[in-house]
Amino acid sequence: MQHITVIGAGTMGNGIAHIFAQNQFSVCLMDISEASLQKALQTISANLERQIQKATLSEAQKDQALANIQLSTDLQEAVASADLVIEAASENLAVKLKIFADLDSLCPPHTLLASNTSSISITKIAAATQRPQNVIGMHFFNPVPVMKLVEVINGYATAPATSQAIVQLATQLGKIPVQVNDYPGFAANRILLPMLNEAFYALYEGIAGVEEIDQAMKLGMGHPMGPLQLADFVGLDICLDILQVMHQGLGHPKYAPCPLLINMVAAGHLGQKSGMGFYDYSGGPKASRVALRFRKT
Repeated sequence: MQHITVIGAGTMGNGIAHIFAQNQFSVCLMDISEASLQKALQTISANLERQIQKATLSEAQKDQALANIQLSTDLQEAVASADLVIEAASENLAVKLKIFADLDSLCPPHTLLASNTSSISITKIAAATQRPQNVIGMHFFNPVPVMKLVEVINGYATAPATSQAIVQLATQLGKIPVQVNDYPGFAANRILLPMLNEAFYALYEGIAGVEEIDQAMKLGMGHPMGPLQLADFVGLDICLDILQVMHQGLGHPKYAPCPLLINMVAAGHLGQKSGMGFYDYSGGPKASRVALRFRKT
């Protein structure tokens, strides 16, 4: 497996392209927006430069990694010789079903099709294709070049050989693959999101403030980042999407998103990426001050 195509040049897509290119794979990064592709390439270059500054990468290795990346706005061209396609588009079922139906018709018969989805059913995605045995989840975590975990999600029809190939591939990338079955939230988010949701409710109900909730989990539970700061980092819209998938798929009220989260997303306060969440990031990516205090909305 040598030729990798990544669909979607956003935060996750450019991170996935980065690690494959750095590990000497031939990578085609595909997006419908040329501007998004150029921005992604600049991000990858900047992140490789940080690795040079940390003495974990040489200038020659950076140049080779960038040389391993091709950009394309043409899906047919991007997947023509792909051994593996990793979809990293928006967390929307309709969007993913369309992409996978197109991939099924355009990719060579041997191509494996993976989704970086954080919660959407791999079985549903695979059903949009005529090769469900070749469809799998390959869920990376942000920031991709740093985080070691890759959830390998087996759909109902995923073939053991497909799963084995993806586990081996993740290991080649220096990642630690964890195999899970296809149920809402998979493993990591099935555990993480209810915890974050409880933190949202603790603030919403006036139990404690933003800093107090985060300090309690950092100092009391040894977490490197408090749950509200972590939610800002993940993206509050992503948190809401995952909770809604879990609530719908599992039917239990404990997965119902907190009203505060729903209102914040509706207001466009999505965390770091929008400049405002539970913390105010208008001065930069580091949380400068608390944006929310004891109040219901």
